[in-house]
Amino acid sequence: MRIIAGSLRSRSLEAPPGLNTRPTSDRLRETLFNVLAPRIEGTVFLDLYAGSGAVGMEALSRGAAQVEFVERAPAALKVLRGNLEKLGLTAGFHIHAAAVATWMRRAASLTPKPERYEVLFLDPPYDAAEEYAATLGLLGGSAAGLLADGAVVIAEHRRKEALEERYGALERTRILKQGDAALSFYAARPAR
Repeated sequence: MRIIAGSLRSRSLEAPPGLNTRPTSDRLRETLFNVLAPRIEGTVFLDLYAGSGAVGMEALSRGAAQVEFVERAPAALKVLRGNLEKLGLTAGFHIHAAAVATWMRRAASLTPKPERYEVLFLDPPYDAAEEYAATLGLLGGSAAGLLADGAVVIAEHRRKEALEERYGALERTRILKQGDAALSFYAARPAR
């Protein structure tokens, strides 16, 4: 794995050992950031199920102002921290060592409200189908306060496993398929 573009272009990244963490491929990350290009500079980016941190680090390389990484697996957290250190990144990010649903519920209930995110990326393990519904359901419901106006939520999933068109206030606006993977893009819409 490597950083595709930006200030850290071509720098290599490590991936957690084993099959429990499946990093987003370089090609799919390139596709994702080609779509997001007009909105990355200065954005506040949330990388859920961060794994190695490749997606969030790509956002930092391309000019994101802040990236929040949420990951609970100890092996993935070790690699994530190692990748940040290897790239020399010391600012512009926070790591939250917690389960995604737990972290989102806590963040959504804080007063004053925490940062509102403009781009949110989630990539749970493909075999954890319930994580997609739970996370997107929270973002379209009780954790919707984490979304900035005009925010985009992107879920990476298996191409053959379609996600719902709508999760509460979140409505799918686009789907991109590449190889065995797909990216579903969601935006907050008023309930019908």
